[in-house]
Amino acid sequence: MFLAGTWGADFHPELQPRENEIVLLPHKSIDVFETDLPDHLERMGITHLVIAGMTANLCCESTGRHAMEHGYDVTFLSNAIGAENLPAYEASIHVNYPLIANAVMEVDDFLAAVSTSGDSRRVHVGEVVRGSDNSKIGTVEKFIEETDDTESYMVVPKGIIFQEDLYIPMDAVVKRSDGTVFINVPKLVVSKMGWSAVPARSERQARRGPDKSSLDKLYSSRSPSIQQDA
Repeated sequence: MFLAGTWGADFHPELQPRENEIVLLPHKSIDVFETDLPDHLERMGITHLVIAGMTANLCCESTGRHAMEHGYDVTFLSNAIGAENLPAYEASIHVNYPLIANAVMEVDDFLAAVSTSGDSRRVHVGEVVRGSDNSKIGTVEKFIEETDDTESYMVVPKGIIFQEDLYIPMDAVVKRSDGTVFINVPKLVVSKMGWSAVPARSERQARRGPDKSSLDKLYSSRSPSIQQDA
C-alpha cells in the first residue's frame, strides 16, 4: 500500500502538509514511534496522541500501543481510521483499541470534547455514557457528590444489557462532550468492575491496597545480575 515512489506513499491531495507542519522521517516498520516522532513530542511537551489513518490493525495500533507503554495518553478516532478489511477494522475498534487507549471516539465527538470549557468531567442528568470502545452503556440518572464515606459517582439505571443499576465512580470518567460521557473501560468489561453498589471509600481503598508512602519499597523484584548481600 505504501511502496516508496508510488501514489500509495504520497499525501492525499486534500491532506497535503502545510509549510509549518512537521513531516516525520520515512520508516520501514509499522510503528511510527520508530521514526523521529518521540523527539518531536518531547521537544514540544506533548503528552496526548490522537491517532487516525491507515491501517487500523497495523500502524495505528502499533503506534498507539507503543505510545501507551511510554506513558502517553492515546485517543483513536474510529471513523478516521481505515483497514484492508472489515474484520480487521472491527477487531481493532471494538477489542484492541479500548485496551490500549484512554478513549475511542468519532471525530465530531473528539472536536466537541476539545472545545468543551470548564470542568470537562462534571456530568449531568440525561447525558449518554459510552465506554472506551464508544459503545453506549446507558444514560445518567443521578450524579452524587463525594462524602466522607463515598466517592463521587453517577448512577446509570439497569436495562436490557445490565440487570442492575450501575454506580460508576467519577475517576472512571475520561472526558465529556456535548451530552456524552466517556469512561475508561469498554462495555464488555463494565459488568466485571464491581459497580453494582455505591462506591464506598473504604472498600475502594482496600482494593487499591496500601498507600505507597507506607511501603518500604514498591516492588519485590530484583536483578539476578546484582550481587546480593549474604
